[in-house]
Amino acid sequence: MKVIFSFLAIILAISCSQTTKPTLLDKANFETTVDGKAVSLYTLEAGDLVMQVTNYGARVVSLWTPDRNGNYADVEIGYENIDRYINNTGERYLGAVVGPVANRIANGKFSLDGKEYTLPQNNNGQTLHGGTLGVDRIVWEVVSCTDNEIVFSTLLPDGQDGFPANRTIKMVYRLTENNEFVVEYEATTDAKTVLNLSHHSFFNLEGDGAGTILDHILTINSKAITPVNEFLIPTGEIMCVKDTPFDFNEPHAIGERVNADHPQLKAGAGYDHNWIIDREDNGEVLKVADVYSPKSGRGMEVLTDQVALQFYCGNFFDGSYNNKFGKPIAYRGAIALETQRYPDAPNQPSFPSVVLEPGQVYKHTCIYKFYAK
Repeated sequence: MKVIFSFLAIILAISCSQTTKPTLLDKANFETTVDGKAVSLYTLEAGDLVMQVTNYGARVVSLWTPDRNGNYADVEIGYENIDRYINNTGERYLGAVVGPVANRIANGKFSLDGKEYTLPQNNNGQTLHGGTLGVDRIVWEVVSCTDNEIVFSTLLPDGQDGFPANRTIKMVYRLTENNEFVVEYEATTDAKTVLNLSHHSFFNLEGDGAGTILDHILTINSKAITPVNEFLIPTGEIMCVKDTPFDFNEPHAIGERVNADHPQLKAGAGYDHNWIIDREDNGEVLKVADVYSPKSGRGMEVLTDQVALQFYCGNFFDGSYNNKFGKPIAYRGAIALETQRYPDAPNQPSFPSVVLEPGQVYKHTCIYKFYAK
């Protein structure tokens, strides 16, 4: 009898110690042709991370990482096939690169050397993330792909979405043994233009479809934000965050103050603002933010060489459409932390410039570093 009990104890211990592993999406569900260019799905792996990416909009489709017990979950909000990205009826920017000028441009207009440029007004009379095509609705060329790295490139022709100049962009997604998802951008132009690229992954550190991110604990190294009007366009002012719900210099749960009676929270329907990072604009890659899920033990540091961070907490998800697992994407069910320069910079002379001239090289590094504790 003692032997039987010992055997049962061993079986129970083995079954309880088993951990969940990544489940890959079917590559065939992402193979198609858009504008005569082949679209596919690519799988990268390094350290504890497994990521799948499509070259349509250079979108991260899934990103698996373990919790404190070694159980994997997909922390990237996404869809299960390419059709849902192309013929989108929900959130357009899931997992995508955004630009050529990320964030909003007021009234879809800006001037450069006295010439006014008119852009598509695709968001309440404003231009959001580049306009109709942007860089998220194009097929990126895959220059190379290894086990842990994919290199993309594209040429944005003069006049696309109203922006001037032929712009050549190279972008790298790399996973490292230190559990980092590294995004590197490099761009040049043949004429004076504006450029401010960013990455728009939506994360839930409890897993895609696991509910809200309101219990996630956030830290941002910032003393100020750029306040916005009712169209989420910066007013041009700088607002100190001290003694406001926007102060994340010390860790706070996202849901702790998101519904506070503050005019900027009303303007953004919650957090959807640009934090000015407390740093010099010297190109050094520094840690600027950290988000942690007490429930799963998963955390994510954000490191960058950029001077600003857009923090958005999923205020416009409404549960009316499902994720890749058939679960509703919940209201405030994901967080986006987008490293960049300031929104509407082409129209704000006091903001750091986003002008790129011939002979200059645009460079930008963003790192999402995952951990568990």
